[in-house]
Amino acid sequence: MINNLEISQMIEVHKTDDIVADMRYIIESSQKTAYHAVNMALVYRNWLIGQRIAEEILDGEDRAEYGSQVIKNLSRKLTEIFGKGFTKSNLYSYYRFYTYFPKIFHSLSGKSLGELLSWTHYRTLIQVEDKTAREWYAKEAFNEAWSVRTLQRNISSQYYYRLLKTHKKEIVRNEM
Repeated sequence: MINNLEISQMIEVHKTDDIVADMRYIIESSQKTAYHAVNMALVYRNWLIGQRIAEEILDGEDRAEYGSQVIKNLSRKLTEIFGKGFTKSNLYSYYRFYTYFPKIFHSLSGKSLGELLSWTHYRTLIQVEDKTAREWYAKEAFNEAWSVRTLQRNISSQYYYRLLKTHKKEIVRNEM
């Protein structure tokens, strides 16, 4: 539960002589804070769903067949309860998200949730099979504030691998 003090710390107020500019800043700051909070809840929800699927699959004897059945049944039941959004494809994405980033929330102790990327960034990152490359792309996406479009372009163009191979890293960086 968020209290008034926490909200006032998230939404800064700058008082000027221009009331319209002040209102605009308050509204835009509030929208940004709300978007960020919803996105972080979505990232955490999807990670928890992936974690629970992983636990269930590990308990099964024939993991591949059992895992497929778990996801198929979950998709059907969750779609009945919550409507669209819980397709088999999405559930597999949540499962991969958890398996590719198993300690993401454990490693945040002492850090802010603001250090997470958006769900769309993570959904893009789980396309990268190579763990080292995936972690590099995640770090760069956060540090350089890459949009999802930029992240996708850099993954598609093999930016990480091109940087590794070249002696003229600045030329490759300038392309981006």
